[in-house]
Amino acid sequence: MDLLYRTMAVLVQHPLLAAVPGGLFMVLYAGSRKRFVLVAAGAWLLYVPYEYGMKLRILCSGECNIRVDLLILYPALLLISAAGLVACARTWLRRRS
Repeated sequence: MDLLYRTMAVLVQHPLLAAVPGGLFMVLYAGSRKRFVLVAAGAWLLYVPYEYGMKLRILCSGECNIRVDLLILYPALLLISAAGLVACARTWLRRRS
């Protein structure tokens, strides 16, 4: 789990990078039309303004360096992303058979 937090910590410094997986899930949604892929895209794209709000100290009061919210957000984004990829892969596998 520590690897997950260290890897995704780059998003705290550069929140716009979270738009990359959001955009990729939008592309995957266009090809699969699976609603959960769209949910994954939305989750990533909603994370961008949230993280900017935290970085600019709009959404946090005083101590923004201790981010307990990330203990929930990072695993949630990971699980939503994994479920979106599985939904997309299942669609493509069905089309091939």
